[in-house]
Parts: sequence; C-alpha cells; structure tokens
Amino acid sequence: MRVAILDDYLGTLPTLHCFARLDGHEVTVFTDHTDDVDELADRLTGVEALVLIRERTRITATLLERLPSLRLISQRSAYPHIDIDACTRLGIVVSSYLHSDSPSWATAELTWALVLAAARQLPAQISGMHGGRWQTTMGRTLRGRTLGIYGWGRIGGAVADYGRAFGMQVVVWARPESLARAAAAGWVVAPSKEAFLSGCDVVSLHMRLVTETRNIIGPSDLALMKPDATLVNTSRAGLIEPGALEEGLRAGRPGFAAVDVFEHEPVTDPSTPLLSLPGAICTPHIGYVTRDEWELQFTDVFDQINAFASGTPINVVNPTATRLGA
Repeated sequence: MRVAILDDYLGTLPTLHCFARLDGHEVTVFTDHTDDVDELADRLTGVEALVLIRERTRITATLLERLPSLRLISQRSAYPHIDIDACTRLGIVVSSYLHSDSPSWATAELTWALVLAAARQLPAQISGMHGGRWQTTMGRTLRGRTLGIYGWGRIGGAVADYGRAFGMQVVVWARPESLARAAAAGWVVAPSKEAFLSGCDVVSLHMRLVTETRNIIGPSDLALMKPDATLVNTSRAGLIEPGALEEGLRAGRPGFAAVDVFEHEPVTDPSTPLLSLPGAICTPHIGYVTRDEWELQFTDVFDQINAFASGTPINVVNPTATRLGA
C-alpha cells in the first residue's frame, strides 16, 4: 500500500524498531506541519493509508473528499480530530486502538515532572544559573500538601499514585460516574467542585475533551484557587476557557501553571501570551513523546495497516465503512 505519515516533527518513526513492520509498503514521512487543505490534498494524492500522530492534524470532510485513493486512516487513541461520519460515507476505514487497558505512562511521568518543576521553580533556577545568578527563587515541598486530580481515568490514577508516593494528600473531583469509581477504589472525593479547587495546592487535569468537558475550567474556577497553587494540564487545552489561564495568572490565582497542551499546535510564536508569564511552565506537547511510548503506540498503528492490507482490519472505529468499498 502507499502509506503517508504526517507530522513526524523529529523524523523519529523511521528510526524505531517497529518501523520494519511497514516493510513492503511504499512509505512517505512528512516532518513538517500544515493545516492547509490544498497542500494536504496535494501531499496525499494517491495515498491509500494515512498514519496520524495523535491529533496533530485535523482530518476534515473537505480534505477527505479530495482523496479518492484513501482507504484507511490508522492511528492510536481518541479521534476528535477526524470526521468519522465523512470517513464512513466515503468508505474510509478508521482503525484506532484505544489502549483502554493501560495508561500512557509517559504522559503520567511528564505530568509529575511538571508538578516537581513548578514546585521547585526549576526553569527559573536553571535560567538564573545561565545568567550568572545563584538561587533565584524559593521552592515548595510537596509532602503534606494536597494534590487534586480533576477527572478520574487511567492517567489520573497513575498521577494520584505518584502523589501518594511523595506524601501528598490526594483528592479527586470528576463527573459523577468517575467520582463513584474513585471512591470505590478508596480515594478521597471532594464534597464539591468549589471545595476541591479552593483546597488543593496542585490541581492536575485528566479528562478527555468532549462537549461536556470543553471550557470546564473558567475564570471563576481559577479565582477559587490558592495564590500559591499550581494548575497542571497535560490533557487538552480546550478544557480551559480560552484566555482564562493567562487572566488567572496575571491576577495571581493560581500562582503557577504547568502546561503541555495548547489550543493551536504547534506553537512556534515566542510572543504567545502564556509563554511570557513568569508563573507558567510550558512544554511542547511532549507528554506521549518518548521512544518507548512510540514503539508501543506505532507497533499497534502499523499492525493495523498490515491487518487491513491482508483483508482483516482490526480496531475499526466505523465498521460500516468496510461495506462501502474500503
């Protein structure tokens, strides 16, 4: 099959062991990013299988209708960036393994790295040394403080375990069904959203971005947080109302933020407001970007291509597409 891979920023995939699973296919890897439909349509002319790296590129009906050769989109995890209805209508199979049996350990680890970096203000300390200054700020000890997990899923549970290991008190807030699962597992559940936000020293967001969770954090929520609290977001930027975090940091509630996700990615403009705020630590959506994680993820993604090529597609999101000429 003719296979195209979009948005491999560092050209990493061809260096992975699992890339050998694509032997026998004609593979093109694009290392830059574009949202331009005309350019994408030109790049993907004649492509039969499209590999996506999570949600880096939106796949719209307008684009899909210009790709008559496309038969398969193969990726891993959730797919809010793909027009599934259009894929089904056009007979394009979407295969995506949701890995519901395990968290992204890489994302959980980065979340905890950001918690630690914010607590000890590591970027400021490192920058200070590069500028010839010694000990530029005072950090905070995590032990004995309260970690809030907002949203209860696999990654949130892993981060809760890290917090407990560091001697933190862990409190959970989420939608009712998730709260019930957290309580059943023995975790402390906050009595209300207001009590949760006002009582936590660190709040870490761990929710999927769906209609019900978009903008679930707004200015009034942030205003409840302590002036020395930290908000961590390694999930999705859309969980926070646009501009609310910048406004909150300027107002001093919360005092700090550690963010790995942005509404429009990649972020390449140094004047992006959040980057200029001293209370913010920003990383370029690297939660799942480790060689170990990618070996795991793209083994699945490439196996989905081979399964489709052999006539037995797996992890199919839209099974009726297989009856429409895929």
